[in-house]
Amino acid sequence: MSSPIIKPKYESVLLDVEGMKCGGCLRAVEKTLLDQENVESASVNLVQRTALIEIKNKNENIENIVTALTDRGFPAKQRESNQPISTEESSSTKKFWKQLMIALILLLLSVIGHLAEGGKINVPLLGTLPFHASLATFALFGPGFSIIKSGFKSAIHLTPTMDTLVGIGVTSAYFASLSSILWPNVGWPCFFNEPVMLLGFVLLGRFLEERARFRTGKALKELAKLQPNKARLLINKDQIKEIRVGALKVGEQIQVLAGDRIPIDGTVIEGNSAIDISSLTGEPLPQTASAGTAISAGTLNLDGTLVVQVDRIGAETALARIIGLVEQAQARKAPIQSLADRVAGNFCYGVVTLSICTFFFWWQLGGKLWPEVLQSSGQGLINGHSHILHSSLGAEAQTPLGLAIQLSIAVLVIACPCALGLATPTVITVASGKAAQKGWLFKGGDVIEKAASINQIIFDKTGTLTVGRPSVVDYLATENQSKLIQIAASLEINSRHPIAYAVLQESQIMDLPLLPSCNIKSIPGKGISGDLETIEGKVKIGTIEWSKSEGVIWDKTIDNQLDKEKYTGQSIVAVSIGKKLIGLIMIDDQIRDDANIALKKLRDQGHILRIMSGDRREAVQKIGKQLGFSEKLLDWQLLPEDKLNNLENLKGYGKIAMVGDGINDAPALASSNLGIAIGTGTQIAQDSADLVLLGENLESLPKAFLLARKAIKKIKQNLFWAFGYNIIALPIAAGILLPKFGLLLSPPIAALLMAISSITVVINSLSLKIS
Repeated sequence: MSSPIIKPKYESVLLDVEGMKCGGCLRAVEKTLLDQENVESASVNLVQRTALIEIKNKNENIENIVTALTDRGFPAKQRESNQPISTEESSSTKKFWKQLMIALILLLLSVIGHLAEGGKINVPLLGTLPFHASLATFALFGPGFSIIKSGFKSAIHLTPTMDTLVGIGVTSAYFASLSSILWPNVGWPCFFNEPVMLLGFVLLGRFLEERARFRTGKALKELAKLQPNKARLLINKDQIKEIRVGALKVGEQIQVLAGDRIPIDGTVIEGNSAIDISSLTGEPLPQTASAGTAISAGTLNLDGTLVVQVDRIGAETALARIIGLVEQAQARKAPIQSLADRVAGNFCYGVVTLSICTFFFWWQLGGKLWPEVLQSSGQGLINGHSHILHSSLGAEAQTPLGLAIQLSIAVLVIACPCALGLATPTVITVASGKAAQKGWLFKGGDVIEKAASINQIIFDKTGTLTVGRPSVVDYLATENQSKLIQIAASLEINSRHPIAYAVLQESQIMDLPLLPSCNIKSIPGKGISGDLETIEGKVKIGTIEWSKSEGVIWDKTIDNQLDKEKYTGQSIVAVSIGKKLIGLIMIDDQIRDDANIALKKLRDQGHILRIMSGDRREAVQKIGKQLGFSEKLLDWQLLPEDKLNNLENLKGYGKIAMVGDGINDAPALASSNLGIAIGTGTQIAQDSADLVLLGENLESLPKAFLLARKAIKKIKQNLFWAFGYNIIALPIAAGILLPKFGLLLSPPIAALLMAISSITVVINSLSLKIS
């Protein structure tokens, strides 16, 4: 097989970008970024208002990139790695709130003015055209000015946005009304109330949308809240000073009281306690902490005072890395978003074109083809007003020009590229945030989409389906198990082999003292020998074959017992003193407690499961039988390159996910369609994986796959609604129902429907639940 092409590694930079409101804005930001010489790629998130860029030269200042965005009307700044996530509502929400309050007051005054104009309220001044003209002027140059300015600025750069559509609609209504006052002979309709009503509804929709967007990032903000701001620094082991966490240095010691959250990643020096790690990994059972235990920032100390040495602080902690991963994941697009982005990016051009066509059609042709519409247009979807001087868009259009103006404006304001732009990223933001709370780290929206399409899952055995920590499970041919373990552990303490770890762990459980050792000799692949204090004769620990070759006296009845099926697949260690065998130790890697449940759920979801392992045949067959695998779905004694070849051969049968935890799994994780690493595995496995499951809960795997499928289903629902809304609403706004049914959409109602469309998409995304 040919070697894979190694792509150059670019530096990733996350930018906070303000001013984005729709798919057109997103397209403008991406185009601006990609036009920069130092930018290799850009992925923009409309919901989080971030841009993840890959830069070619990391030594080059990115100020020119930030300046380019700011000049286009999208103020930007680099997100620092140690910058905390704001858990408060953004300044843009507060800005919308102020604008909304002013717009609603103007809207209320406009309604009162109409009542006065109709004689319902006896305040003649409020019913005059100058009063309505003043309200409209204040609305345009007050709360609506930022929208109009942004819209026309985007139009000048030939990248129209939602603001462009609203701005053209509002100013068209305003200047048409102004012209009817200045040049009454023109006969243009006068509707100063429309800019006030349009801006009121648009700002109301944006405020509600902003509130809903804030909720989509709630899960990530909850993670950020796990990081304490203060720590109790231990000085000279008898003085305690409370300081900022950022002021701590690696190597210092802090005191953590019961009920406090751990502020850093560190190692316990003194004390015993239970640590609640559920907020970080989703594990329900607490971690037992004592001297030497590594603990992570954000976890909760339950019931004892601990002295902890600082190992990592700030952006280097596990919690900060998780948050950083999720932020970057939310900025990475799912492929399913591409179509919506392409449509949304060109949407405003199409809407402006349709609006122009609508105007000329109803001005030059519509009135001639259907003259009755000039009388029936008063049946609009909202009640009109029949005042002589001041009418409403959607009420009695008495001339073709008046009807053309109101319909073309309705087309502009009912169009909703926002719903198209929000359909995918809102779901990705909610899904990745909720997954992170459970300890499932999807490294991008594209990963969520890939996870939803997987139909084959390949497992490594050791450390994935098994615990990955061998332990003593049985004994044979010994009269004193404690003495056997004491002798074996006293010698194995000089070895780093996994089997040595199992023997030493058993001696700790039995609380056995170790004997001093000397003259240690290790024979790779066979065993270890040496002398122990108080033991006469050379002590040997190793394989049965090696023991026999060294002349150890062997009883044939032992071989008969070893032929029993229950010992198949286990590692067997022979312990001898001189030529005398003193016992056999059976060592095995235990299957994870939830492995059977997890595999059953995965099979129920329709996945084909396989095992690929570098372990020997007997061990793989044994675990395969215990977990319900047929032999044709098992592969054993595979080198990393063998796993790669097998993966390539299986890709013809569908998308593949590879689940592993070791260094030897890293190539297969990178080559598969979806690499999944168990969080207790090696760092290189986690770096190569697309999805990382923190903790030791294998049952998280089917839940993560189910969440991915639910997320893609939500995205498809959102896209169906967003496309469907525009396909239906735009023709109605253009007057398609007017000739036959006498119905049309007035611009204020159109603006309200536009806002509802975006809010519906966000609310549907927020309804995503984890089973």
